[in-house]
Amino acid sequence: MIRVALADDQPLVRAGFRMLLDAEDDITVVGEADDGAAAHALASSTHPDVILMDVRMPDVDGLEATRRIVADTDLTATKVLILTTFELDEYVFEALRAGASGFLVKHAGPAELLRAVRVIADGEALLSPGVTRRLIEEFAAQSPRTAATPAMEVLTEREREVVGLVALGLSNDEIASELVLSPATARTHVSRSMIKLHARDRAQLVVFAYQAGLVTLPGAYRRVAGRPHLRRGAQRQESTTGRRHGAVDSSSWRA
Repeated sequence: MIRVALADDQPLVRAGFRMLLDAEDDITVVGEADDGAAAHALASSTHPDVILMDVRMPDVDGLEATRRIVADTDLTATKVLILTTFELDEYVFEALRAGASGFLVKHAGPAELLRAVRVIADGEALLSPGVTRRLIEEFAAQSPRTAATPAMEVLTEREREVVGLVALGLSNDEIASELVLSPATARTHVSRSMIKLHARDRAQLVVFAYQAGLVTLPGAYRRVAGRPHLRRGAQRQESTTGRRHGAVDSSSWRA
């Protein structure tokens, strides 16, 4: 049974989420909170597997609440799923850097929300749907590199390549197809990279990859009819495996 906590300052939003989640046989809502401080207290008392966290709440916001929950050694098993109203939310990348395991727009359909909860509970990171990879690319590019970024030299060449593809939003199956590996081998590379870099989950791998300069995205995106497209004239480099993504540079890794 997946235990879920809800943190949102709007009672109707919480009620809607509770009704949807409690209707599932494998999910139960263990409590609700209307601000970040209450969310941390709720997590401490109920130890949910997943907490749905609104970003904008009074007093203590969702960003600070995420930091507190991630820093709490008694809550290492609790994953934070950020809820955002807009696809280009200025706080989302900061939430991922704070330790959130993913994010979802509030207007996502019921099936997307249920999938998101199950994906996060299973230990994966949710970087889509709803909020596209464009958001990660833009805000990661704007984020300065810091001395706290783990040294990437601890990874093997293959692990570096895998982390770069994780940062570009590929799933384990897609990585396996890209690198001509079995899905199990791709998953093993991701898991070993997380252990070596002391990453909480895949979302933190994304943050580390961008902060270390592993992934460069020379082709700026623009949104056309709700979908990302390359801006006219922008050039995208090919990865070493021949597929057109952003450029994954595994030759120069610096913290």
